[in-house]
Amino acid sequence: MLISLKMFLFPSGYLATWCFGSRGICSEQHCGRSVQSATVAHFSPQMWQAGKRQASKAFSLYANIDILRPYFDVEPIQVRNRLLESMIPMKMINFPQKIAGELYGPLMLVFTLVAILLHGMKTSDTIIREGTLMGTAIGTCFGYWLGVSSFIYFLAYLCNAQITMVQMLSLLGYGLFGHCITLFVTYNIHFHSLFYIFWLVIGGLSTLRMVAVLVSRTVGHTQRLILCGTLAALHMLFLLYLHFAYHKVVEGILDTLEGPNVPPFQRVARDIPVVASAVLNITAKAIALTL
Repeated sequence: MLISLKMFLFPSGYLATWCFGSRGICSEQHCGRSVQSATVAHFSPQMWQAGKRQASKAFSLYANIDILRPYFDVEPIQVRNRLLESMIPMKMINFPQKIAGELYGPLMLVFTLVAILLHGMKTSDTIIREGTLMGTAIGTCFGYWLGVSSFIYFLAYLCNAQITMVQMLSLLGYGLFGHCITLFVTYNIHFHSLFYIFWLVIGGLSTLRMVAVLVSRTVGHTQRLILCGTLAALHMLFLLYLHFAYHKVVEGILDTLEGPNVPPFQRVARDIPVVASAVLNITAKAIALTL
């Protein structure tokens, strides 16, 4: 007969059982199986719990991404219609006007504004050797979109306006459509008088659209004046800043970071034929040296 002694734990935490038989100690193989089964029984629940936690994290991440899906689920024709509507001020302000609760169109407009700023720096008859300064353009555009939206939403909360943060982001994002048109035209046609016309007409229409929406969702003349006046001033001044002061501010930032002895931009005139001939000459010399 087999006689089982008490079970005890080794220092490593494994559960083992010593067995004695009528003829002596059990075989080494039998003891190994006992230790193996005890180890499996000890670690199986822990492995199950670890796998369960990993699966829960993956499901939670997918659920969080799925929350953002309605804000980007939009048809291209809807984006086109909203772009056109962003330039048409509304006359009916007696009841709250509808605001599109999606962020696809505004996000694409912010990226478009970034591309237009870079395009304006590259088409000013100069080549900037220091880089395209994409980070500065992205920080400026996204900083304005997110920062001003948050600030206006805070004012709207104080003025008891009926608008959410997502609606404010969408409203201000579509309001940048007028800025994109104005800057794209005036960066290619360098007339200050043309810029002021576009600033008043195109920029003014997009600003009036946002002001009309906020007026329809705000109660009280004082609250409307504070909220709408702040938004209109920030939106119109931002367009002036992008046209007149953006490049100078970037030059000043680079001058500060690189030091006073290094010019902020190393500029050379655009001369594509000369550059092309120089490249060909260098290539020919390299081939001759190789041969």
